Amino acid sequence: MKSFRIKRPKIRMVTPSRQSLRALADRAPVLEAFAERTVKQAANRLRPGFTWIYVLRRRLATATVAALTAWLFVHVVFGANGMVVYRQKKAEYQSLEKEINGLQKDNTRYNAEIKALKGDPETIEREAREQLHYARPGEVVYVAPAPAGPAQPPSTDAARK
Repeated sequence: MKSFRIKRPKIRMVTPSRQSLRALADRAPVLEAFAERTVKQAANRLRPGFTWIYVLRRRLATATVAALTAWLFVHVVFGANGMVVYRQKKAEYQSLEKEINGLQKDNTRYNAEIKALKGDPETIEREAREQLHYARPGEVVYVAPAPAGPAQPPSTDAARK
């Protein structure tokens, strides 16, 4: 039977010698100075951009607030449910309310008329006399001729010129 074990090399722990540690400790101040110079150089390169933003922060904040306020104003006034639409719908509501009130008054009047025509003999007689031109024996009914339409001017060719 074959063995499928993988042979791996042995790893040795190497302990640094005291000399290399001492050399590293001696170079630490130099490396710290290098790191500080590098950070200062990066900061000096980035400082103009940050300074510009720092100086203009109030202007940027004011412009942002002004833009937000303008957008909010436009949205409130002209938006889908803005003031313009609200006023239109309010005017439409009032006109519909007036129309409903008028129709209800007409309905009430017509209901009273229907009730009178069903049960009041005087109303029935009056309607028969007016609409059907009925008359009692011995009465004469005078009917006025229908009003003529508006007078039309004579058609002449002079008007076309």
